[in-house]
Amino acid sequence: MYAMIKVGDVMRRPVTVKPEFTVKEAVSLMHRSGSSSVIVVDDEGRPIGIFTERDLVRVVAEGVSLEASIREVMTPNPVTVRVDDPLSKAISKMAEHRVRNLPVVDSEGRLAGLVTARDVTEALKRYKEEVGEIE
Repeated sequence: MYAMIKVGDVMRRPVTVKPEFTVKEAVSLMHRSGSSSVIVVDDEGRPIGIFTERDLVRVVAEGVSLEASIREVMTPNPVTVRVDDPLSKAISKMAEHRVRNLPVVDSEGRLAGLVTARDVTEALKRYKEEVGEIE
């Protein structure tokens, strides 16, 4: 069963910014890296916020300046999962909180990666190909 797959097995390297970054800088970084989000981290590397494409749509619709700090427009205290959590926990949290990006933290609460809805889909697709139908 796919509960045996750990979040750490499918996570990707996150794109990070400091809270002082402007919206424009963060969006430029998202564009250059091909990422749908940036994780806002503190000086210890702990996630304090997330800024996603959905947030960008909101910012533009509300007429917020692109020179505003990312701290002003990020979603604070993002929902996270741990590296050693089963992938099923990430799926449950994504569904429960209606999010497509989950920062992955280590046992110290520091950012270790990012798991996206696309990562989950790809992992389940690989599992199905390797093992057969998902039960």
